[in-house]
Amino acid sequence: MEEKKRPIKKWLYWFLFAVAVIAVYKTLDNITEISIWFENLLGVLMPFIIGILIAYLLYTPCRKIENLFNKAKKKNFLRKKARTLSIVIVYLVVLLILLLFFKVIIPVVVDSVADLITNFQEYYNITMASIERLPEDSILKSDFVIEIFNNLKQINLKDIVNMEKIAQYAKGAISAASKIFDIFVAIIVSIYILKQRDDILGFLKKLGKALFKKDTYTNLEKYFNKTNGIFFNFLAGQLLDGFVVGIITSIGMSIIHVKYAVLLGFFIGILNLIPYFGAIVGVIIAAIITLLTGGLNQAITMLILVTILQQIDANIINPKITGKSVKISPLLVIFAVTVGGSYFGAWGMFLGVPVIAVIRMMIVDFIDYKNRLKEKEG
Repeated sequence: MEEKKRPIKKWLYWFLFAVAVIAVYKTLDNITEISIWFENLLGVLMPFIIGILIAYLLYTPCRKIENLFNKAKKKNFLRKKARTLSIVIVYLVVLLILLLFFKVIIPVVVDSVADLITNFQEYYNITMASIERLPEDSILKSDFVIEIFNNLKQINLKDIVNMEKIAQYAKGAISAASKIFDIFVAIIVSIYILKQRDDILGFLKKLGKALFKKDTYTNLEKYFNKTNGIFFNFLAGQLLDGFVVGIITSIGMSIIHVKYAVLLGFFIGILNLIPYFGAIVGVIIAAIITLLTGGLNQAITMLILVTILQQIDANIINPKITGKSVKISPLLVIFAVTVGGSYFGAWGMFLGVPVIAVIRMMIVDFIDYKNRLKEKEG
């Protein structure tokens, strides 16, 4: 009997191997059709993905507001409707912020960009004339600085920032985003997730307990909670911090009469989303534009002001917003931003830090686990 079973097992192994080879070959042979299928599937699922992301970002503020209602004394109505009221309040706040952004900030930024493009050559000529009047031993007359300004002269902003192309892109984006059904589905999905989050999390916990052993499930739950905390605090914190930095920087620049203050302020705020490098690059570019439009004294004043504001943000505002989110060394931050940007572009630069923080957490836990085992064996 054993001799008969062996050939059957052998043939079954080779049969499965052949099926796997054919499946891989067919997959590679039809990779274009498969990729198109996945793109279509992603397009269908995109409203649900966006809805999940919205619910993820709004979960913590909804929970905190709900807890405030639940603590209300002798107000049964508030406690019964706490979740619904928290969702309504959070969505109203988000709507007000979006209206403020698109009605007040965006028009000012667009006008500033258009004006900068139109007058860039004039600003450049005025700046070069001012440099020519400086003493020969001035640092601004060094070969290095002159080479920078010569490179600036060769930049054609009208080609880089073509307003007609931007308008076309904007129309395309608006037409793509104006699919009322998709937007409606994304919002409804996010509301249902926030409303029924206890049932969803309860189902996922039951599923996890059914699929995995107790120890495996405990470890998965622990790392899921830790990873979720790192990513949520980082994403929400960076977005809010970038918005705050954009506002205070715009206000500070407006006080010292920097031209294009709102544009430069929010440009620094957006780049501030990229840890470590973003703020530095944003400030350097803002300083060059301020030098061209306002002269050396105003550029130096702006640099001092923005440096002070950046220190306030780094030491007071950002820690308050992000809390215990990502506590890793500057070296790992630089590594994460560099590698993430090299392989995954802007998204890699933005998400590289929380990813490396999660990897570091898992490695540290593994090392601690191995050390505990060795101590027990010893």
